[in-house]
Amino acid sequence: MSDYVLEVFGIYKTYTGTKPVLQNVDFNLKRGEIHALLGENGAGKSTLIKIISGVLQPDSGEIILEGKKIHLKNSMDAQKYGIAAVFQELALFPELSVAENIFIGHYKYSPFFKNIDWKNLYKEAENLLNSLGIELNPKVPVKNLSIAERQLVEIARVLSINPKILIMDEPTSSLTLEETQRLFNIIRNLKHKGTSIIFISHRLEEVFEIADRVTVLRDGQYIGTRDVKDTNMDELIQMMVGRKLEDMYPKVEAKKGNILLKVEGLTKHGEFYDISFELYEGEVLGIAGLVGSGRTEVAQTLFGIRKKDRGRIYIREKEVEISSPKDAITHGIVYVPEDRHQHGLLLPMDIVCNVTLPILQSLANKGVINKQEEETLTKRYYELLDIRATGFRQKVMNLSGGNQQKVVLAKWLATNPRILILDEPTRGVDVGAKVAIYNLINKLVKEGYGIILISSEMPEVIGMSDRILVMHEGRLVGSLSRKEATQEKILSLALGRGHLVKS
Repeated sequence: MSDYVLEVFGIYKTYTGTKPVLQNVDFNLKRGEIHALLGENGAGKSTLIKIISGVLQPDSGEIILEGKKIHLKNSMDAQKYGIAAVFQELALFPELSVAENIFIGHYKYSPFFKNIDWKNLYKEAENLLNSLGIELNPKVPVKNLSIAERQLVEIARVLSINPKILIMDEPTSSLTLEETQRLFNIIRNLKHKGTSIIFISHRLEEVFEIADRVTVLRDGQYIGTRDVKDTNMDELIQMMVGRKLEDMYPKVEAKKGNILLKVEGLTKHGEFYDISFELYEGEVLGIAGLVGSGRTEVAQTLFGIRKKDRGRIYIREKEVEISSPKDAITHGIVYVPEDRHQHGLLLPMDIVCNVTLPILQSLANKGVINKQEEETLTKRYYELLDIRATGFRQKVMNLSGGNQQKVVLAKWLATNPRILILDEPTRGVDVGAKVAIYNLINKLVKEGYGIILISSEMPEVIGMSDRILVMHEGRLVGSLSRKEATQEKILSLALGRGHLVKS
């Protein structure tokens, strides 16, 4: 018997009018192993797993399952072979309950009345959720759940069919640290029971925590496979980007100027209390804290999305009132949101429309937009941020995650701000795109911009910040200089175990 439950050989896939997405790619999966699949956005990871799960068919190549060649016509076909996938784009029905979503397509019917046995359905859903350590009411509509809870329902839905092979595409992208550890426990239990798992993540530290082997793709080609215990982060980064990244966080020291932003006693009841800090020209001010600590709520209040209950905001020592995003933009403050799909982009629109959206009024004469000026402005930021696309008119929905994030940044830079609030700016983007964003941050602070960087990735917030504020349960509990900041100190403060530190 082969050691491999799955083998793919010579997979080739192209789309009309584009270069091959996959070129002669090989991949194998052992029984009961967790195999990480890495690569930058556009490397071909998503295409490969869609082929393995039957969503796409390859132009050529073979798929061998348990020693036998198979042909997958669709995802239902793959499920019959015991292959299931949890994709980044969740396939849930918001109006249906948790239980209905979990068992959709394989409801159990009453043997007497041939209708759905609702009592049994809810009971089985509850048992499955409990076995996974997920505390959710199976009768609640999915539309009432958070993104993280929906992610867990999607995982439960896939596991309800007891797959032999489970594919997980960025499953932790919307989860807290605690929820991620719970998911990892689920994954380890599945592995112990003999399930083989393909795990995709942009967070390399997760690969070293959870995976047995790792395969890297670059530009649609197979680069290599390593045992996790025999490799390191530097080697994997080099395999992914084709060059050495001597420093993942290329922080530059910029000249610290005058105070750009001053916040005194900012409060939103039920969300955060008495937040006070200053932001200087040429400074990156990091804000760390666990999910739910109030970081995003503070950012959204500074941008006028939320209304403060009390507190004062000063721009260059002049007090201002910010009651809407329009007010914030007028005062030179912009906000790059955590969820670019929901709040940052018009996905069906092209790059030009997204970049110029906040400044259309300035590009119009008597209601008619100057198309030439619009494209000239877009070109400036298209080149500055090195957006990779077929052209200005490509729809944003068809760009990689990293390039979508660059479009969000271009949109706000086009308003000529002085203060940028970046909320999880590198979430869901690959290593190369992360470094491009860090280099942009360096360029902006050199020009005197002030940047507030909110990040759940502690190496990122430590690596790119001049000072770090730490929040816990809606309150500012610490301020650390770059030199004194460590992951241990930040985590201790974020968990409420530390004492207020001034720097």
